[in-house]
Amino acid sequence: MSFWIKGAIFVGGMAASTLGVKLLTSKTAKKVYAHTTATVLRGKDAVMEGVTKVRESCDDIVADAKDINEKRSEEDIIDIIEDSSDTIEEEFSDEEKKD
Repeated sequence: MSFWIKGAIFVGGMAASTLGVKLLTSKTAKKVYAHTTATVLRGKDAVMEGVTKVRESCDDIVADAKDINEKRSEEDIIDIIEDSSDTIEEEFSDEEKKD
């Protein structure tokens, strides 16, 4: 490439970047940025509401699961006690039969 073409490309790049900076910092661009940011914040709030609902549902599910496990544990303890009492009764009845 010739010196003049390279110089023209360089000057064109500088002009484009200067124009770009002016456009990006203009009042209209700032309004667009503000509206876009406001939209994103509204979306964030909506998502957080959904997350809160899901979290509450999960907490309810965990609480129900803990209740189920406690009841099941109590039933298992009752079954163990009943099995133990049956075994003890059988042992006593076997001893009485031997005597």
